[in-house]
Amino acid sequence: MGAAIRRPPATMFAGSALPDEPWVLHFHCYLIRDAADRLTLVDTGIGAADSPAASWAPVPGTLTGELAAAGVEPAEVTTVILTHLHSDHASGTVADGRPAFENARYVLQRAELDAANGRMLDEVVTTIKGQLHVVEGDAEVAPGVHVHAAPGHTPGHQIARVGEVAMTGDLILHPVQLADPGIRYLYDDDQEAAARTRTEVLDRLRAEHAVLATAHFSEPFLRL
Repeated sequence: MGAAIRRPPATMFAGSALPDEPWVLHFHCYLIRDAADRLTLVDTGIGAADSPAASWAPVPGTLTGELAAAGVEPAEVTTVILTHLHSDHASGTVADGRPAFENARYVLQRAELDAANGRMLDEVVTTIKGQLHVVEGDAEVAPGVHVHAAPGHTPGHQIARVGEVAMTGDLILHPVQLADPGIRYLYDDDQEAAARTRTEVLDRLRAEHAVLATAHFSEPFLRL
């Protein structure tokens, strides 16, 4: 995490008693290919060298290269789910002032759109406004792919589900929150709401023995 927002881990996660050592963030996006070869992308990462994430994240991101390695061209993606509009999750939505995924619908919660501001509004939301698919609450946004409102980290934060896999965005930031979902994160917009949402969602996912596909853990997949 860049110096602009870096704090001691025990400060970022109050009550965690984490040691004062570097917290290494990883940045994961998820590509879903269904039986009909339709492609859904969950989050778009940190973007180009001059993206809104540049003040604190290791730009440029590598999403385009990772997609190419999987044999996917951006134009083939038909649905992009943005878990929320923080710069490390949505800056790769645009490239050279244009939608990076030209044939995609961009799925965003109404509450997240209403709260958009700054560079994410001016450079991202405005650029994709003609391709927005705005939802409120839970919705099926592609065959077998659902989004579920999970507010707190941001007003319109959402997670995505396909089968047993839950792509959790910033519902959970650090493994310490698996042991105690009540541990709050400094950069949650509403820490109380985020802790409540995290507890409720993790309880439900544990009951289902779901697989978490996390945004920032070193290992992207974790079975509960």
